[in-house]
Amino acid sequence: MSRVPPQAPEAPGTGGAAGAPGAAGVSGKAGTRALGAVMHTAFFLLLGASVARFLLRHPGSPSTPWIIVLSIALALLYVLGPALGAAPTVRRLLWLGLVVAVWVVLVVLAPSFAWCAVPLFFTALRTLPPRAAVVLVALLTVFVVAAQLKLSREFDPNLLLAPPAIAALATAVFVHMERQAASQRALIDDLIRTRRELAATERREGTLAERQRLSMEIHDTLAQHLSSQQMLLQAADRTWDSDPATARAHVRTATGIAARGLAEARRLVHDLAPPELEGGGGLADALRALDAGPDIEVRFHLEGAAAPLPDRVQSALLRIAQGALANVREHAHARTAALTLSFLGDQVVLDVADDGAGFTEPRPGTRAAAGDRGHGLPAMRARVRQLGGTLALESTPGEGTVLSAAIPLEPPA
Repeated sequence: MSRVPPQAPEAPGTGGAAGAPGAAGVSGKAGTRALGAVMHTAFFLLLGASVARFLLRHPGSPSTPWIIVLSIALALLYVLGPALGAAPTVRRLLWLGLVVAVWVVLVVLAPSFAWCAVPLFFTALRTLPPRAAVVLVALLTVFVVAAQLKLSREFDPNLLLAPPAIAALATAVFVHMERQAASQRALIDDLIRTRRELAATERREGTLAERQRLSMEIHDTLAQHLSSQQMLLQAADRTWDSDPATARAHVRTATGIAARGLAEARRLVHDLAPPELEGGGGLADALRALDAGPDIEVRFHLEGAAAPLPDRVQSALLRIAQGALANVREHAHARTAALTLSFLGDQVVLDVADDGAGFTEPRPGTRAAAGDRGHGLPAMRARVRQLGGTLALESTPGEGTVLSAAIPLEPPA
């Protein structure tokens, strides 16, 4: 496998929040789609029944061709609705106006088409602001009442009262459900925001606690050892000419303290190393064991002859891979991710590629919009920069993202 370019930062191809609230939003959308499917089916059933009723009741009527043409036009217009989305755009409003106009003409020619207004209530309530939707529903109800009275041979109070009652009930139920959905969305947003704030607070507290622990460890061990060495070496310097034996004893004691300090420093460094690198498996085994969640397949490739890597390099590359996979899981909507560790003689390269959504990179000299980038990518760049390496990123919307970290195997000049 050839070397691939880099994986996305915390953007539409790498790092952010996810969880149960997202599942709640998906289930809410699924419920809306199901309700829309029911209403669309009801509309076409009512339209077909109205056409059939007209043809059966008025065979050979001069208006039959117009009824058939207008019915086909209304069906075609209604089919175009979902493609325009639910947002009240200009095109959507024009479409709704055409649908209502064709339906009104049909009702004037054949009052039996009046009951097709029930699905139109739902469409108006989804498309228009609440007040405008209520006004349109009221106008449609007036046409329904007029059409039913025209069909009736004698006055029937039910025909005058039932349609407004049904329209009012349907409108009230829909508005109530929309308000509940909006309240639920606001609650979910609050929960997500609170969870993020809590996670950030916990991270800050953990960082402060770790800093305090390290400062106490350094003060109680390394600092004390260095202070003792300084005192012993100063004493040896003062007595070097007058009492060489005592001076050499001070130097030997300082050497022993330095050895203990070196061992303590190594212990501290070992405690800070990633636990995934323990056990002697090396960086390749640690990368092979990484995953990005149950829905993403992670593949690992090793290229070139593996060479021993310094602990700092192994730790940095492992952390970069973990951060990149977290970004893939949370932003990329990818099905697969590929990790490639390449030993190229004078440098080691880690590539992380996904087949997700990708994103548009900001132009040089500009800053990404707030919220589009997190701290993951800057942290990766800092890790690579400390080791004299480079971090490259390439992404195309719809074609995934590739992140590449290259670190020289020899110290930079």
